[in-house]
This record gives sequence, C-alpha cells and structure tokens, in this order.
Amino acid sequence: MHLRNAPTGLMKAWGYGQGYQHAHKFEDALTVMECLPPSLAGKRYYLPTDRGLEKRIGERMEEIRRAKRAQQQPPEESL
Repeated sequence: MHLRNAPTGLMKAWGYGQGYQHAHKFEDALTVMECLPPSLAGKRYYLPTDRGLEKRIGERMEEIRRAKRAQQQPPEESL
C-alpha cells in the first residue's frame, strides 16, 4: 500500500502510504523501495545500446543497480 496516496486520516489509518520512501530524501535520490508487482520486479524493460546518449544512460542504469544492491546488503560486522 506504499504507493497509495493518504490524503485523509482514515486512509492513513488503513495503511495507505505506509512504507513509502521519497527518493529526494535519500542520498543520490535512490531508494530500495520496489514499485513493481512481484511478477514484474527484477526484469529489464529497456536495454540501451552502446552508442551515443544511450551508452551513458546504460552506464547510469548500471550505477543505480550497483548502488541499490549495496543498500540491500547488510553491513559487515567488525572483528
């Protein structure tokens, strides 16, 4: 229910908007919040070429994937 707007107190009580992560409040504007349903999550829908601006878009998409993976991993314990 995190993607549902909660403009009223009753909707907030029902859990609308709970767990929503506003990207602009996070470093690099990246969150680990999944917005797609499980049947669609994790799939790639756009495969940029290695030419022109698409090359840079592909590089940025890979940077985002790496950053999200790093956010999802638990911190290593110090010995």
